[in-house]
Amino acid sequence: MSHTPSSARSAPGPVPTREAELALWRAGYRAVAGIDEVGRGPLAGPVVVAAVVLPPFFTAGWLAYVRDSKVLTARQRERLAALIQQAALAVGIGWRSARQIDARGLAPATRAATLDALAFLKVRPDFLLLDAFLLREAEIDQAGLIDGDARCTVIACASIVAKVARDRLMTAMDRRFPGYSFAAHKGYGTPAHLAALDALGPCALHRRSFAPVRERLAR
Repeated sequence: MSHTPSSARSAPGPVPTREAELALWRAGYRAVAGIDEVGRGPLAGPVVVAAVVLPPFFTAGWLAYVRDSKVLTARQRERLAALIQQAALAVGIGWRSARQIDARGLAPATRAATLDALAFLKVRPDFLLLDAFLLREAEIDQAGLIDGDARCTVIACASIVAKVARDRLMTAMDRRFPGYSFAAHKGYGTPAHLAALDALGPCALHRRSFAPVRERLAR
């Protein structure tokens, strides 16, 4: 596997920095977890949260290619996710299903998935860097960075891991629920997905509390 995902250099958008985690390492923190979620907007599938703890003062050439997962290609994400998994002290992934999102609401479901991601870490973090919010349920020092997945390298690493995990799941679900093309759109509300919803109705993966699905159930 290449350690320089070649086309990531041309990825659009801001380049995240290690300013936040370097400051925390210098302050004495040794297990700084970057946390990010994917899948808040889709009409189907789970919300997935990843937590990534890199070694203190970790450096590698491929870090220069890390971006917010949304601006990377699928191939770039896959290659970077593998490198992140190899280098990290710990990686934790949590998720909540469409049914749980419908029952609890998106925000509470996302927070619960975040707590799971932390629980699955092999190393207990002593500081959390989160994208835009604070996890008050966790009694750990933390900071929420606006646009953290675009600004902070370790949060961007978490966004890549979460995106790859969710995309793999939705690709697998495409075989279980044929006709919706989940492998192509990953549950987002594309015209093709909406057309499939019109033709087939919702399946077990669909979020019935989301307006486009709810409206079709009411017809």
